[in-house]
Amino acid sequence: MTVLVTGSRGRVGSLLVEILAARGTAVRAGSSDPEKLTLPAGVDAVRLDLTDPETFAPALAGVDAVFLYCEPAHIGAFTAAAEAAGVEHVVVMSADAVLRADAASNPIAAPHLAVERALRASALTVTTLNCGALASNAGSWQYVLRARGAVTLPFPDSYADPIYEQDIAESAAAVLARPELRGRAYHLTGPESLSFRQQVAVIGAVVGREIPVQQIPAAVWRANKPGFMPDDIADALIELWTASDGPVPLSGDVETLTGHPARPFSAWAEDHAAAFAA
Repeated sequence: MTVLVTGSRGRVGSLLVEILAARGTAVRAGSSDPEKLTLPAGVDAVRLDLTDPETFAPALAGVDAVFLYCEPAHIGAFTAAAEAAGVEHVVVMSADAVLRADAASNPIAAPHLAVERALRASALTVTTLNCGALASNAGSWQYVLRARGAVTLPFPDSYADPIYEQDIAESAAAVLARPELRGRAYHLTGPESLSFRQQVAVIGAVVGREIPVQQIPAAVWRANKPGFMPDDIADALIELWTASDGPVPLSGDVETLTGHPARPFSAWAEDHAAAFAA
């Protein structure tokens, strides 16, 4: 079996490439900038830009299965190219936002839902990983902490279900390797529902110092949001954080797929302690 991993420069994609290569699976690492990849021995790199359909057919040639990031721009063309290439199985990394009632109109969920629907309408076997909040989202706090001496948040008591990317990669590897797991949708969350304030406290406990949390108005956060973030996404995040004022539902699907419980947020904090230690 040959597996094409899209987004191989990303956190989950790069981890999945390493896992599959270590298991002896033939892996093709796809990236819009393949020359920037650092890959395990024996792994081939290929140019694959999900916004450029001309890269689809060459990347998919001879591939049996695909790990796919959600990019809706040309999902119809990608699906057609995968079918033409004889791809049998697609594992798509989606968001658990699609599980909400407003998914079709929600700017966070809608792109993922569009990809899921296009795949389900195809002849491909599709396995969907609906992932909760990535633990690595907390990584951005290190920059504001250094600049301001505190983690500034508009809704510090909003809850999430932080999942370590390693668990997503291992879950993807499991469904790629085991035919009996394919063709289903799995909800991947961390093992605990934590507020942002609690996540900051976990990081502080790991690095051995108290990290202050400062609440800021939502309008201030929005005015200073990252430049790459569209306005509608920022507004949707504010709406989500406002509504998530209590623990969120959790799933045991990581353990179902991998055989071990999902890693706690403290595991992510321990592995990234150096970024917060200064």
